[in-house]
Amino acid sequence: MALAGYQPPWLRTVDPRTEFHALRAWWGRPRRLRRAVAEYRDVLAVAPASIAYAFTLFVTWWTLRGASDMVGRRLILSASTNLRNMQRDPIQVLVASAFWTDGGFPWGDILILLTLLALAERWLGSLRWMLVVAIGHIGATVLTVVGISRRIDRDLIPVRVAFASDVGPSYGISAMLAVLAFRLRGPARWIWAGGLVCYYAYALWHGRTFTDYGHFFALVIGFVTGAIAVKVSRRLASSAPDRVRAGRGALDEPDSRLDQPGGDRADNGHQ
Repeated sequence: MALAGYQPPWLRTVDPRTEFHALRAWWGRPRRLRRAVAEYRDVLAVAPASIAYAFTLFVTWWTLRGASDMVGRRLILSASTNLRNMQRDPIQVLVASAFWTDGGFPWGDILILLTLLALAERWLGSLRWMLVVAIGHIGATVLTVVGISRRIDRDLIPVRVAFASDVGPSYGISAMLAVLAFRLRGPARWIWAGGLVCYYAYALWHGRTFTDYGHFFALVIGFVTGAIAVKVSRRLASSAPDRVRAGRGALDEPDSRLDQPGGDRADNGHQ
C-alpha cells in the first residue's frame, strides 16, 4: 500500500555531495541557461507562499515610497511589535509587522524568499512552511518584548525603546534558515547549523540591539521546531507499517452477518 511507503517531508534529506555531482553532470549538458530558467520556474511553481510574501513586501515598500515621511513613519510605528503596541493590540501588530520593512528596498529579504525559502517550501509544503515562519516570527517577537519589558522595569534601558520600530520578516526567515539544516544530511547539516550560529552570535555580540536578540531567538526557535518535527515524524513513520497491517487485517476479516443471506436486516442487529 502507498501508506506503508510514505515518508514525511521532515525525513527527506539530501546529501550535498550527491547533489553537487548531479549539478556537475547537469551543467555539462547543452542549453544550460534555458534549463536553469525552467528548473527555477518549477521551484517557484510549488512555492506560492514565498512568492506571495515577497510580493507583499514589495507592495508595502512601494506604499511607503509613495507616502510622505510623516505618513510612512506613522504606518511603520503602528505596525511595529514594540512594547507599547504589543500591550494594546498584540494580534494586529504581530500580523502586520511581518509584512512591512523599514528602510530601503528589501533586496535581501526578497532574494532569500525567492531562493532559499522557496526551496524550503518545495521541501515542506506551503502549510508547514507558513507554520514555521509564523512560529519563528511570533515566538521571537514575544521573547524580545518580554525581555524589553523586564529591562525597562529594572531601569537597564531607556523607556523610549518601548516605542521603537520593529517590523520585517527577518524573524520568520531566521527560523526557516535554521530549519533548513534538517534538510541536509551528514556533516553538511552541522556545518550549516554552525555557520548560522556563528553568524547570528557575532551579530548579537557586535550589535546587542533588541533586534539582534530577536534574530538569535528566532534561530533557536527554528532549531527546536525542526528537531521536534523530525522526532515526531520518525515516530509516525515507524508506527505507520503497524497501522497498515492492522487496517489490512480488519478489512480481510469476514463479517459473518453480512455474509449470510438476509444478514443486513433489522432482526440481525442492524438498526
